[in-house]
Amino acid sequence: MATARVTSATAYGFEGRLIDIECDTSRGLPTLSIVGLGNKAIDEAKERVRSAIKNSLLDFPNQKVTINLAPADLPKDGAHFDLPIALAILVVSGQLRQESVDNILCAGELALSGELRPIKGVINIVETAREHGFETVIVPKANQQQASLVDGITVIGADTLTNLFLHLLGEKTIAPIDAKKATRAASYPVDIADIKGQEQAKRALLIAAAGGHNLLLDGPPGAGKTMLARALMSILPRPTYAEQIAITKLHSLVGEDVDGIVSARPFRSPHHTSSTVALIGGGTRPLPGEVSLAHNGVLFLDELPEYPRSVLESLRQPLEDRKVHVSRAASRITFPASFMLVATKNPCPCGYYGDPDHECSCAIPQILNYQKRVSGPLMDRIDMVLSVARVPEKDLLATHNGPGESPALQAKVEKARKRQAERHGDGRSNAELPSKNIAESTKLSPGATELLNQATDRLKLSARSYFKLIKVARTIADIEDSDTIESAHMAEALQYRKREDAS
Repeated sequence: MATARVTSATAYGFEGRLIDIECDTSRGLPTLSIVGLGNKAIDEAKERVRSAIKNSLLDFPNQKVTINLAPADLPKDGAHFDLPIALAILVVSGQLRQESVDNILCAGELALSGELRPIKGVINIVETAREHGFETVIVPKANQQQASLVDGITVIGADTLTNLFLHLLGEKTIAPIDAKKATRAASYPVDIADIKGQEQAKRALLIAAAGGHNLLLDGPPGAGKTMLARALMSILPRPTYAEQIAITKLHSLVGEDVDGIVSARPFRSPHHTSSTVALIGGGTRPLPGEVSLAHNGVLFLDELPEYPRSVLESLRQPLEDRKVHVSRAASRITFPASFMLVATKNPCPCGYYGDPDHECSCAIPQILNYQKRVSGPLMDRIDMVLSVARVPEKDLLATHNGPGESPALQAKVEKARKRQAERHGDGRSNAELPSKNIAESTKLSPGATELLNQATDRLKLSARSYFKLIKVARTIADIEDSDTIESAHMAEALQYRKREDAS
């Protein structure tokens, strides 16, 4: 056969693109050339494919072989083109029929022995195949469980090139993976039932989880701020099927999880030395950053003022738009970034400003400079601020709250989220509701309206803070099964607004 064509795909940001692998043989010295704007990993595929075919006891053509990756103007990256290149060579050399690879999309990295190794971004590839009408996709066996998360397409997991060759010949069938998906059980390093005291903080965590609100915990060292933030995961609602796909897809893109399904909401805790690219995403080949890896979960920033100001300011856009745009000279890629921001901070550099039991050793200018490290616009995007005090030593060994606390709080959160989804009609939480839709989605009692107006005048709230206050009050009303925001709900929401310190 003069030419052959095998279809594959590549991840392009959060989406995917079809790639046609075209193969041609001609007279000349036995060489393998790959064209089509591939990077170093694709150029090295020549040696991997040659060795894999020979070690699978198949014939490599003793001719000049040319591989074209189309479209030629789209940059391509990754070793997952090894398998379609090998199949195209087998077709053009007459060892496979073209019909055997038609209507099939394949991707996989080849070892020199002919084994198939797992690849990154497999969900992007399978979703692309489904969107373009392919009925079957072939991936490495290690990726098949993750690939099966996408409905409406047959997933075949191959372990070696030899077995796949026999399957395509019809001599040895590889059974597709069962559609029943096995997911990993969620586990939490800190359970909210493990926390002694801190009832007001637990109430704030309940409200934040129920509405998806951003939360800042302010208090001295040892108050339990970090533990409270980690305990939030134990009461968040379980991710839906669509959310599982998005979470798994993002983690697969960066290679953190290529062989399973992520069934728990992510909790990302980047170090305060992280760069803007690490947090937001980007790079020569744009990849998701921490804000996208926290999608549908929590981004935890411990000791917020310790992060570089430029890094913190880069959070303003994703907090508002719930997506990240990574622009390069030749492309513009968008990653989702709908996360809850949970942060902690000390009141001053030494941590004891305002503490009744420890004397603060900081000068007033030091305190002011420390507090100004977090800008006003960023603070404006935080829905709730809570001051956390240390738990008395006599309460630290108190009786455990019991295993039933977390399920009870999680049930309240899920019930509140269900009310929000039904009211908004699109599954969004209260925190995700655009300001323009608040008037039609919320109903305030006369007392709540009066209290809101008084607070706006006295606290000089910005328009953003004004709407965030209503959203938090709406969440409190949802927890209480109230269709109307009452004055008590608004009063509690006001407790979580930041008060500027006169000092």
